[in-house]
Amino acid sequence: MTTEKLALTTTSPARKPRSEGGAGNPLAAELTRLLGPKKVLSNLSERLSYRFDAIQFGVTPLAVVLPESTEDVIVTVKAARRAGVSIVGRGAASGLSGGAAPMQPGVVISFTRLTRLDIFPERREAVAQPGVITLAVTEAARPHGLIYPPDPASFRTSTIGGNLGENAGGPLCFKYGVTGDYVTALDFVDAEGELHTLGRDAYDLAGLLIGSEGTLGLITSATLRLTPPPRFTRTLMAHFDEVGQAAEAVSAAIAAGAVPAKLEFMDGACTNAVEDYLQLGLPREAGAVLLVDTDGDDLETVEEERALVEAACLDAGGQVRRAEGEAEAAALWQARRSVSPALGRIRPQRMNEDIVVPRSVLPEVVRQIRALGDASGLKLVQFGHIGDGNLHPNILFDPRQESSEAVHRLAHQIALVAIRHGGVLSGEHGIGTMKRDFMRDAVDPETMTALWNVKRALDPAVALNPGKILPEQTDA
Repeated sequence: MTTEKLALTTTSPARKPRSEGGAGNPLAAELTRLLGPKKVLSNLSERLSYRFDAIQFGVTPLAVVLPESTEDVIVTVKAARRAGVSIVGRGAASGLSGGAAPMQPGVVISFTRLTRLDIFPERREAVAQPGVITLAVTEAARPHGLIYPPDPASFRTSTIGGNLGENAGGPLCFKYGVTGDYVTALDFVDAEGELHTLGRDAYDLAGLLIGSEGTLGLITSATLRLTPPPRFTRTLMAHFDEVGQAAEAVSAAIAAGAVPAKLEFMDGACTNAVEDYLQLGLPREAGAVLLVDTDGDDLETVEEERALVEAACLDAGGQVRRAEGEAEAAALWQARRSVSPALGRIRPQRMNEDIVVPRSVLPEVVRQIRALGDASGLKLVQFGHIGDGNLHPNILFDPRQESSEAVHRLAHQIALVAIRHGGVLSGEHGIGTMKRDFMRDAVDPETMTALWNVKRALDPAVALNPGKILPEQTDA
């Protein structure tokens, strides 16, 4: 089995990491000479911590650079280019597709020290370096009566650079959009170490970089659009006997004209995992739970939208509970944001799938995924941003008892369900290495050639985050 097919969390590496570099490492020595010892990690004990992200282990880098300026990034890229080694950009490493795990010995550029954040309330914008924590943007903007809507579940730890690399979404994405919808300009360093500034006009090259997982360039700054928060928010929870009913309610509510700010889904296994973890009073008997926020500046409209959602849930066979006050609403949303740690208590490892399908086929898709999980004998849960058709089926497993081959077989089957129903492989977690092989099912050979042409045009040596997103054409 290839490295790309090992779905691993940080709890239990499947093999000993490779230990390239160390004493006598000429690249680390050169980078230290150029940047100084405080910006370069060369000891094996230091480099080992930069070989994985939240889901997968990779290869130990030859050197790790902690840039403190854009010029440091430029110097590093040019040094790596001279040495003929790969370059992997890294943020908080909270990604769930293997995107930040190096697949070759090379240089990891960790952006955690590039944390400058400037708020410009007069033009409703923020300018953020890639190491800025996602939540920090809203915290800095709120005193000016503004917020930054993209809110991935990892918003307290993930960075803007990582969000840009994956085009991350979050519970607010259905109404307010994903990371790329809030970028008005960005700076990036290309594969040759040249700095560029891009707007969102002409061919929208900035849009090409957003979601490219560091395979086309290294983003060093982004100008982000800010918005005023809504004046009113109303929350409800609905629960159903089975997952398909919840999906039917979602489709019906949106067809009736509701545009909820948040529309999130958890199946029964997921709900019970959270209840075991936090004891929030969630309905353990439910086959699925929906959490919904409606919001806006007109209270009557907000209430009308909540009523539309409530009616759709009742018609689909659900039971509805309205949150009375901010504290109860916060407790319900704490349940959704606690899914990841709750699932981590069940099995030591998990493969976090991330598919998007048209809302019209959601009932059929969630039922088919449930049936696949039941037939596999593996522990599978479903949750996600169901309002825009984004589902996160998670396969929980213990490598001491269950094979990674079985896990990947189930993940492949789930991917094929999405493709058959007109969906895509990823909404916000990226392709990385975890779904790279599935791209052959999703993309025809001509399109794959076009994608490789784009990659080679911007990265001729295939040095930027190699082994991610695109399967090797020689493998086809």
